[in-house]
Amino acid sequence: MIVHETLERIATTAASFGELNENAMVALKQAWPDLRFTFCNDDDMPARLPPAVKRETFNLYLVGGSEHCISLTDDPLQAIGVVLAEVDGA
Repeated sequence: MIVHETLERIATTAASFGELNENAMVALKQAWPDLRFTFCNDDDMPARLPPAVKRETFNLYLVGGSEHCISLTDDPLQAIGVVLAEVDGA
């Protein structure tokens, strides 16, 4: 489970780096060692799935781990990780 306050803190931390890069990934993994993190381009995310948190330069999506399969989810109760998806042209 990932509560909204945690997502907001993750977004604030990621934004503090100015760009999504390896340093940001390391900092996020150190700050939240129990969560999984990955980066991608927002164009790679399915259009049917709304972001959990929107920022000007990136969006956060939830990764679920129910039934031992990793997948995207919109359910924070099932969330075990976060995708940080960079928005093109931002």
